[in-house]
Amino acid sequence: MVTSIRVILGIIGCAVCMLLYSAPILTFKRVIKEASVGEFSCIPYILTLFSCLTYSWYGFPVVSSGWKNFTVFLISSIGVLFEISFISIYIWFAPREKKKLVTLIVSLFLAIFGMTLLISSFIIHTHHMRKVFVGSIGVLSAMLMYSSPLVAVKQVVRTRSVEFMPFYLSLFSFLTSLIWMVYGLLGRDPYITSPNCVGCATGILQLVVYCIYSRSKESPKTQKNMENGMEVATSCKDATGHKP
Repeated sequence: MVTSIRVILGIIGCAVCMLLYSAPILTFKRVIKEASVGEFSCIPYILTLFSCLTYSWYGFPVVSSGWKNFTVFLISSIGVLFEISFISIYIWFAPREKKKLVTLIVSLFLAIFGMTLLISSFIIHTHHMRKVFVGSIGVLSAMLMYSSPLVAVKQVVRTRSVEFMPFYLSLFSFLTSLIWMVYGLLGRDPYITSPNCVGCATGILQLVVYCIYSRSKESPKTQKNMENGMEVATSCKDATGHKP
C-alpha cells in the first residue's frame, strides 16, 4: 500500500516538476529574440544542473538499491536536459567575459560531479555508503538552490510589489516540495525528505509574502519586468526541479 502511494506521488511530482522546468522558456525565448542575455544570471541554472545530475545518479541502481527511486532518476534526468539547453543558449548569446565565467563555473561543478561519480562507483562498495555519500552531496546542492527564493522575497518586500514573484510559480514550487517531501518520508529517505522540508518552508514563506503584498498598489508591469520576475522566481527549483 505504502509502495503504491509512493509511486503515485512520484508520478504526480514528476508532472509538477515538468511545469517548473519549463518556466524559464519565456526568459530564454526573449534572450534568443534579443540575441542578448542582458542582466540575467546563469547561476540558478548551473546550480539546478548540478542538483539534477546528483539526484539522477542518486536514483540510479548503482547508488539506490534497484529502481526504488526510479521517478527521482527520471525527472532529474529530464531536468538535466532542460538545464543543459538553457545554459547552452546563455553561453551562445553571452558576451565574451560572461562566456568564460559561466564555462569556468560549469566546468567546476561538472568536475565535482565527476569526482562524486568516480568515488561512489569505484571506491565505495556498498549501496548504503553510496547513498550516504551521494545523498549528502545532493542535499547540499538542493540547499544551495533553496536559497534562491529569498532573493525574490527580499525584492517583493523592498518594492512592495509581487510582480517579481509570480503566484503560480510560488504555488507549484511549494506543491512540488510537499509532494517530494512526503515521497521521501514514505520511503524513509532523509536525502529526499530533508531538502524538501526546506523547500516547503520557503514555499510557504513565498505564499505568505504574496498574500501580504498582493493588494499593494503595483507599478505598471512591462513585458521585460514580468520576464525578469519569471527568471528570478524560477530560481526556486529543487533538484528534481523543486524536487529532491
